[in-house]
Order: sequence, then C-alpha cells, then structure tokens
Amino acid sequence: MIGTVLGLGVGVGVLLVWSAFAVPRKPRVDAHRTSRLTDLLNRAGLAGTSPRGVVAVSLAAALVAGAAVQLLSRTPPVAVSFAALGAYLPIAMLSGRARRRQRELAEVWPEAVDNLASAVRAGLSLPEALIQLGHRGPEPLRDAFVAFAVDYQVTGRFTESLDRLKVRLSDPVGDRVVEGLRIAREVGGGELGRLLRSLSGYLREDARTRSELESRQSWTVNGARLAVAAPWIVLLMLCFQREVIVRYSSTAGVIVLVMGAVACLLAYRLMVRIGRLPQERRVLS
Repeated sequence: MIGTVLGLGVGVGVLLVWSAFAVPRKPRVDAHRTSRLTDLLNRAGLAGTSPRGVVAVSLAAALVAGAAVQLLSRTPPVAVSFAALGAYLPIAMLSGRARRRQRELAEVWPEAVDNLASAVRAGLSLPEALIQLGHRGPEPLRDAFVAFAVDYQVTGRFTESLDRLKVRLSDPVGDRVVEGLRIAREVGGGELGRLLRSLSGYLREDARTRSELESRQSWTVNGARLAVAAPWIVLLMLCFQREVIVRYSSTAGVIVLVMGAVACLLAYRLMVRIGRLPQERRVLS
C-alpha cells in the first residue's frame, strides 16, 4: 500500500515537472501597456483614432507619393524614396501635433490647478472639484474632465476614474497632478489646498522656463528640418530633367540615394537631439 502511494506521488511529481517545461504558457499581457503608435495617438489628443487607420493612411500616402513621382520621373528608385517619405509623413504630423498639445497643456495646467484650489477652498469635495473643471476649466482640458465626470458618475470609483483620466490626457504634467490628487485623497485632504497652490506655482514657473528655452533653441530645430528637406526638394526638381534623373536607376544611383537617406536621417536626429529640450517622461503612467 505504501509502495503504491509512493509510486503515485512520484508519478504525479514527474508529470507536473514535465508539464511545466512541455506545455507552452501564454505570455502575460500587461493591461496598462500600449503600443508606441497608440501612445502617440493619445498624446496627440486622438485617442478615438485606431492605429490601423494611421497605418492605412501611411500606406495610402506612400502609394500616392510613389505613384506620382514614378509618373513624373520614370525612375523606380527615386519613386521608392519618396514613397518612404510619404509613409512617414502621417507619423511626423502626429508627432508635431503631440508636441504642440503637450506645450498647450503645460500652459493651461497652472490655471486648472488654481481652479481646483479655489473649488476645494469653497468647500467642494475633490471629485466635485474635478468635475467642475469640465465646465469652468481651461478649454483644452474640458473634454477630458467631462469624460471623467461621466466615469465617476457611472462607476462611483474615484481611483479607476483617475486612471482613465490619465490615459485620456497622456501628459506628464497631468500625471503629476493626478497622482498628487490621488495621494491627497488616500491620506486625507487637510493640506490639499496648500499642495495645490504650491503645485500651481511650480508648474507656472516650469512652463515659463521651458518656453524661454524653446524660443531660443527653435532656430536649431528649424535649421535641421530645412537642411534635411533641401536635398529631397532638389531631387524632386530634378525629376523634370529626364536625362539627369534617369541616372539614379543605376547601381551607383541607388547607392547614392541610400547613403543620402541614411546621412539625412542621422544628421536630423543628431541636430534635433542637440537643439530640442528633452521631453518629460510619463514616469507615473
């Protein structure tokens, strides 16, 4: 009897060890992890747009640009180069929109925090103070706080509503504000008014400093963009000269196009890294 029980135990143990290595496990999916394209859409204020739609627009832009240059130049390597530029154009527009939105939100967050402090000082609860920002807050933030009001009224869960608010905002300053409010809610709001006033002053000073630095260094970024765009504008103009543009169909021409594209990309990234202020990271997302 003991031998039978011991044999069964050893068999079950061997079976469990074998299943641990032989049976493939499904990878764990992080619910808070999003693709880079989805994050870019959120930062650009286009959370309702599907990443597949952006990919489709990029493919359409590549086809249109490539076909137009092919008809004009009759040179496939040049057409492929402009097709690649056309595919990147929607992403570049989204990145520019995301940067403009981040600057815009950085300018209005101090006013929003001042409104929160006034509402709390007037006796409103923290959720009520956040809800009223959807009607009286700065215009760029109203839609996000209207959606927060709907979430909170439907679920009654303040923490989960704050999490969804952070996703809609996708803004580093917004992350700091939301986490500060979350901590104040959990530990008690006795110092909430003072915290909000201090945060407002810090955000206003930070926005002023960044604005001054960006205005001084904007010429570097604009110069980098002009320097990168100039060779491709010249190449596009050469498409009107058939005897010149056809030379890019040769092996040497393709090598020149590839090396030029790589050089432009590296130079642009280097100039932008040197001239542009570092973007704040969403360390609390």
